[in-house]
Amino acid sequence: MREEKSNLEEHAEEELRRIGAFSEEDDFYGGMTGQAVMELVKVFADQGHSGMSASLVLSLFNKVADFKPLSPLQGTDDEWIEVGPDVYQNKRCGRVFKEGGVAHDIEGKVFREPSGVCYTNKDSRVPVTFPYVPKTEYVDVEEKEE
Repeated sequence: MREEKSNLEEHAEEELRRIGAFSEEDDFYGGMTGQAVMELVKVFADQGHSGMSASLVLSLFNKVADFKPLSPLQGTDDEWIEVGPDVYQNKRCGRVFKEGGVAHDIEGKVFREPSGVCYTNKDSRVPVTFPYVPKTEYVDVEEKEE
């Protein structure tokens, strides 16, 4: 095993220190965030990626770690789990539901206030036709006058 840290590990550790990710006082998880990220960075560094493979691995990892599908949803029976009477949630993409045989994406539209705050509501639902690649449309909302 190597004892020296890679350039990536040194960079990551320094950046994480700057934001307090190792500090029990500053970090939401008692300093464990920095440790968790460093474990991932070490594995990634040990794999010895070039620029091209690093980009591909990061892209795929970010999607699967965020529970995003890597290919279009098909809407087949094996993609659904029943979460209520005649209500199904897509196992590959938790934001897609099917009720009464009709599929919709509950994050199809995200509303954005002038302050940058974003939210969803009942109007966020968009109908889904399979095959489906989840996408979000951001809708800017005008400031409400008092």
